[in-house]
Amino acid sequence: MHFEGMINNLLRLLIETQNEFMRREINKYTTRSVCPNCKGKQLRPQSLSIKIKGMSIVDVTGLSIKKAKTFFANIKLTGAEEKVAHQILKEIKERLMFMSNVGLDYLALNRKSVTLSGGEAQRIRLATQIGASLVGVLYILDEPSIGLHQKDNKKLLDTLMRLRDLGNTLVVVEHDEATIRNADFIIDLGPGAGKHGGEIVCKGGIKDILRCKGSLTGKYLRGELKIPIPTSRRKRVKG
Repeated sequence: MHFEGMINNLLRLLIETQNEFMRREINKYTTRSVCPNCKGKQLRPQSLSIKIKGMSIVDVTGLSIKKAKTFFANIKLTGAEEKVAHQILKEIKERLMFMSNVGLDYLALNRKSVTLSGGEAQRIRLATQIGASLVGVLYILDEPSIGLHQKDNKKLLDTLMRLRDLGNTLVVVEHDEATIRNADFIIDLGPGAGKHGGEIVCKGGIKDILRCKGSLTGKYLRGELKIPIPTSRRKRVKG
């Protein structure tokens, strides 16, 4: 009997196994290192040798979405190149625009998905769905504004409304005031949080929530309740 060898055996098991415990056990015997040939770029020299405006595909994917938009907007092509690349460039620019519209300008194109926050991952999927231009779809979003800077909130809301206007239904679980005020229909659950909730306190448009005396959300929206700005901040612990 011919034995394939310990290394080949472990590599084959790592690829073939569907068992997460087995994967973890095999990974104990593996280490990550940078390839000395491609220097971690994960492409052959032939692929890296093709450049546009002095940049390879790896260089471009290292850009943030904001910088990538500028890069592709400034590409000048000849007549023959335009025929070949027109549709490709159109798709790239549109996808970058969708990503920008949901407040992801700062992300690098080569960012690993496991490092994204829940809100970022949701907004990337949202941008993908907008590009697909599907209609008659029910989208359920759980706090898509998480991790989003307040100045980009309007972009996200505009994107959600665009999806709605295409003929889709969006169910959004959210605590953001602007999102609540722009919703077509609101279901206010309460009266408190966690085990103190579970009841429909109020439902309807924003005017119905504002009129509802028993709604904690309504009290905050009316300005009766506020979260005070702390007079002192916790000191940052260095270490």
